[in-house]
Amino acid sequence: MVINIKVPKDVMRHCPTCRKHTAQTTEQVKTAGRRSGSALKQGTRRKTGYLHKGYGGSPYPKIEHGSKFGAKTSHKIMLRYKCKECGKKNQARTAFRAKKFEIKKA
Repeated sequence: MVINIKVPKDVMRHCPTCRKHTAQTTEQVKTAGRRSGSALKQGTRRKTGYLHKGYGGSPYPKIEHGSKFGAKTSHKIMLRYKCKECGKKNQARTAFRAKKFEIKKA
C-alpha cells in the first residue's frame, strides 16, 4: 500500500474535449457527505430506522461479525484535472488509497 503521495500541480495530459495533449491543473475531489449520493442510500437509512424501532433486536447479524468491519487507516483519493485551454474538468478513472496526499506547487 502506498503511504505518502505527492502529485504535481500542473501536468501535461490528453484532453478528450480538445483531442490533444494540453497543460492541466490537478485538484483533489472533495469527499461526499452523509446525505449526498443516490436516493438508494436514503432508502437504506429509512429501512434501518424502521428495523431498529421498538422492542426486540435487528433481524440481521451485527456488523462487527462481518469480514469488512474495522476502520481503514487510509483514504481514497480522487483526482480531477482542469484543461487550461478549454476549461473542461475531467476526473481520473480510478481512485487510489493513501495515508497522506499532497499536491506540489511547481
